[in-house]
Formats: sequence, C-alpha cells, structure tokens
Amino acid sequence: MINQPKLLDQVRNCLRIKHYAYSTEKTYVDWIRHFILFHNKRHPSTMAEKEIADFLTDLAVNKNVSASTQNQALNAIVFLYKHVLHISLGDFSNMVWAKKPHRLPIVLAKEEVHSLLAALTGREALMASLLYGSGLRLQECLRLRVKDIDFHYRQIRVCAAKGQKDRLTILPVCCIPAIQIELKKVKTIYDQDQKQGIGTSEIPFALERKYPHCALAWEWQYLFPASHPSRDPRSGVIKRHHLDASVLQKSIHQAARKCHIAKHVTPHTLRHCFATHLLQNGSDIRTVQELLGHNDVKTTMIYTHVLRYGALGVKSPLDR
Repeated sequence: MINQPKLLDQVRNCLRIKHYAYSTEKTYVDWIRHFILFHNKRHPSTMAEKEIADFLTDLAVNKNVSASTQNQALNAIVFLYKHVLHISLGDFSNMVWAKKPHRLPIVLAKEEVHSLLAALTGREALMASLLYGSGLRLQECLRLRVKDIDFHYRQIRVCAAKGQKDRLTILPVCCIPAIQIELKKVKTIYDQDQKQGIGTSEIPFALERKYPHCALAWEWQYLFPASHPSRDPRSGVIKRHHLDASVLQKSIHQAARKCHIAKHVTPHTLRHCFATHLLQNGSDIRTVQELLGHNDVKTTMIYTHVLRYGALGVKSPLDR
C-alpha cells in the first residue's frame, strides 16, 4: 500500500501543480498550519464552516488582524478544502469580518521623486527609475529578464504578472544607457555561471522540462541577478535567483530619509507616482489602466484623487 503524503505536503504539491508563486505557497501552508493548531490538531476533513468561521473570527476579534490578512487566511483554507480535500463549503454568514479601511495611495510630488532618484546610485537607482518610469511593481521589476527589454520599440514586456497576465509598458528612453551598462555586468556574471553550469531559477511552468537548457540561455537571465547563487527551495538545485526585494526597499527608505521626505515611501509609492503624474500630464485613464495592468478602470480611478483635490482641484474657502 502506497503511503499517503502528509496533508501539508499535499497542499504544497497542489499549489505547485497550479503554478502558484513560492511566496504564496509558504503563506498558504502557514495559515493552514495555524488553522489546524487553533483546533487542537484536528484534521480539517473533520471540520466544516463553523470551525473555519471560529478561526477567522478569532483573527479579527482577538488577534486584531486587518481585513486583507483575514481574507488571505480564508483563501488559504478555501484552497485546502476545494483543491486538496475536495470538500465544498457553504457560506460564512455567522462570521465576524474585519473592517476593510478605504485608503488613498501616497503620492510624491515630481520634485520629491527627482530628489529621491538622485539620492540612489547604481542598480538601485535604475530599478527605482523603472518603477517610476514604467509603473512596475517591485516583484515585476526584480523578475525582469534579458528578453523582456525591447530597445527597438522602447517597451518592457511584463510576464506572468498579477493574475498570471502578460502586459506591455513603456521603456523610459533615459534608462536605456543604464540598462545597457547593467546588461554588460550581467553578461560577465552569466559567463562565469556558464562555466559552472549554473542557470537562473524559476523558469515558468513546464518550459524547463520542454527545453532542458532554457535556464542556461542568455535571454532567460535576470536583469537584476543576486550577488551569489543559492539553493532553489523547491528543487534543491543551486541556481542564481534575482535580487532580494529587501535590497531596494532599504535603499529607498534610506534615500527618503536623506531627502527629508516626510511621507511613508516604499517602492510601490513610485508606481503610484507613475499613474498619478501620467494623469496630471493629460494621459488617457484607459491607457494608464493598460500600462498598470488593472482589470477594472475603477482601480485606476483612485489616482484621480490628486486631480480632484489640493493644488489642482478645489480651492479652500480660506484661500478665496
């Protein structure tokens, strides 16, 4: 008789079959483990909507988690029941939901963006420039590969972004010289890795099996590779991953302090600035929606708050 894999291993296998990101895999497994421990290690197959609602209510009432965290836990548990245990669930009408706050994005003035970018150097400056100049998310920037940069048409192909969608966005002309310099550095690293048989990690889906040498091809190398090779957490093979997100996060935080910007500045703030400043310059909101990769134009419309209020919108009666 073949031994059945442990429950959490079944969850991992199912997530990998469905091509979920490794970060999502870790998060889902962690929430399912918390759910099991909350009910004194009972097997989820012996529990149903009531036990799930009790766990999620405890998160909102006693743990005081945010609405997005509570939804993340619910998504993990629903995935477990739907795709691993194949058990259909009812509604959660008796559950206490965490309140979802309505927050507006933090946007820097154009002068603040320019001073922030000027305070950065090297590849961190290039990455931050792409976040602001192309509207990339942080992970989208980190996962850029050599093949994604199109100098001829001055565009960037963002592959397997949020919702596993591809899209095209603009390549700032002023970034081209810096990217070409960066490519020369990456080529040197690539040549050294070639001698050792080290390739880039995370070739999407089944391409690595279909094209065994795909990971060693130049066009598949990351534009911003990590300083050292590391062991892939899934396959265990030594590969060169992309740069860690914390590198740019720390650099931008330090640059904001150096420039005395009294706002909470993160890499994602530059994406907000990209959208807002395009709309301020008269770009069509549908175009901005496509560049950002939003499903619904309502999501993009949140950036019009700067246009409606403040210096470009309603004047205070005191100023009149």
